[in-house]
Order: sequence, then structure tokens, then C-alpha cells
Amino acid sequence: MKIAIVGASGLVGREMIKVLEERHFQLTEFFPVASQKSVGTQIDFQGKAWTVISPEEAVAAKPDIAIFSAGAVVSREWAPRFAEAGTTVIDNSSAWRMDENVPLIVPEVNGPVLTKAHKIIANPNCSTIQLVMALSPLHKKYGIKRVVVSTYQAVSGSGAKGTTQLTNERKGVEGEKAYPHQIDLNVLPHAGDFGEDGYTTEEIKLVNETNKILDANIRLTATAVRVPVMTGHSEAVNIEFENDFVIEEIKRFLGTMPGVVVFDFPEAGLYPTPLLSAGKDEVMVGRIRRDFSQDNTLNLWIVADNLRKGAATNAVQIAERISALSTWSA
Repeated sequence: MKIAIVGASGLVGREMIKVLEERHFQLTEFFPVASQKSVGTQIDFQGKAWTVISPEEAVAAKPDIAIFSAGAVVSREWAPRFAEAGTTVIDNSSAWRMDENVPLIVPEVNGPVLTKAHKIIANPNCSTIQLVMALSPLHKKYGIKRVVVSTYQAVSGSGAKGTTQLTNERKGVEGEKAYPHQIDLNVLPHAGDFGEDGYTTEEIKLVNETNKILDANIRLTATAVRVPVMTGHSEAVNIEFENDFVIEEIKRFLGTMPGVVVFDFPEAGLYPTPLLSAGKDEVMVGRIRRDFSQDNTLNLWIVADNLRKGAATNAVQIAERISALSTWSA
């Protein structure tokens, strides 16, 4: 098994390498891939130093799997070239998510749709992943009609530029900015780019990707907010169901969903927070309560590490499924 990480020197790329190591992914060759300015540098993985190579060199090496985390522009150019060489591409950018011929995968939710014939596979947006992890078991049981979600997204969702801006502002240092305003001691109702309809790209991703993964009939509206938190996205979610529910039953169904942890003891001050989720792969759900303003409606608070399950871990889980489908190890 030969695997490449395209964008290996970036924030998510480094996390992907870390997750591969933690999960003891079985491989024979490893290709860290990055832009020309990083080519020739070295990255440590599984006790060995590996030299960073260019995308051209990586395509020629014909890895079995290439996990991309280098942005949509790079993915649009290079994913087809890797696929044409026989490599299965798992792409973490937005480039292929809404392509009708490309599966958009959260393994615990819709992993079984994958086949060896899929040569480009899309990793959903970080906010979408944690949302559908919680919605999936509830939709199967009660039928979801409508979802209203407000996100509280960490600056690491903007890559190294976002974390650098927050760090600089806290130190009183001038530097390159990821956001049009100060983020430290502030909250920005602005995640992604604004469209003509007034919604941002992050908000539209939540709608379109949830519909593609779960059910096109679910009506969903979103407000995406950037907060001065390093890592860990939070979501306040209001869900209207077709059928009524019992709160204890909701907790039971959520608790039986692989990868979801119910952490809901508000009377003791215990509920999910970004700091609590940091470094963990699980999606944490708390503040589970009935919305008394409308029939069959529920409120949830969902938190996950956006660099782990929101990006790196989900991509590696897809790679594990592809590896299991293959005969490469035979």
C-alpha cells in the first residue's frame, strides 16, 4: 500500500499524518507532497524522515491512495491526474463535493456507498461532518423536516493564517490577516465569502452537503460565525421532526451512533466545549432539550475538533475503507 498526502506541510496535512500514525495505517511507501517551496524538506512519519516531493513526482510514483488537503484550486488540477494514473483520491477541499459523480462521505453515515470504482471521493466540510453525525440516527428514527443551525467556528478552520491572526492579536503583534476585522475578543458573522443572496459559502456548504449526504428533502438554513477559539467547532442546532419523540430515547439513539458521544449533564455544568473536544475524534452532543415553541422540535449543542473528525480523521477513515475494499494487500 502506497499513500500520498498532498498538502502535507499544511495545518490539516500535518494532522492527517498524525492520524495515520495513531491509527497504525498499514503502508509500504509514504509520499508527502507539497508546493515547490517545500519540496526537498523532510517530514517525520513512523520513525522515519520522508522527503517532500512535488505533485508531478507523486503522480509518477502511482500511489494507491492520495489524500488531498491543499485547497480547491490544487484539487481541481491534480485530483484528475492522480485518478487517471490509477490512484484513489480523497479530497478535503470543496472542489468535488457537489459533483454528482463524486461520493461525499462520512464513513459512519454513508460509507457503504463506496466501491473500488470510485477514483475521486470528497471529504465534507468540517461543520457538515459533525452535523450529519448527530442528525443521521435521528433522521432514520423520526424523519427530519427542517434544521436551523448556527455555527461557532474556530480560527483553525481558516488554516494557519487564521490561527496566526488570533495569536498575533493576543500578543499585540501586527501581521497578515485572515479576516477583515479583529477576531480576538470579537465574534464575526462571516465565515467564507458572501454571495449575492447574503449567505456565505460556509452556510451554503452546510445546506447542500447535508442534503447530499442525508436527504435532499431536509430543509436547512444556517448562520456561520467565526469565534476566537483555536480549535473546535460548535453548533447550536434546532431540528423539526415529522414524528414526536421522548428525550431519553433521543439520547439513546445518539449514544448508539458510532463516533458520537452524549455528554449532557447541564445541572452539573457538564456539556461539550471546544477545549473538551480538542484532540478527540468523537462528535460530542449535549444540551439536549425539547423546543416548546413548536411541536416535534428539538435543540442540540454539537461540538467536534474540526482538524480531527472535521477533516483529518474522516479522510483517514475513508482511506481505511478503500484499503479494505482493495486487493492491494493480497
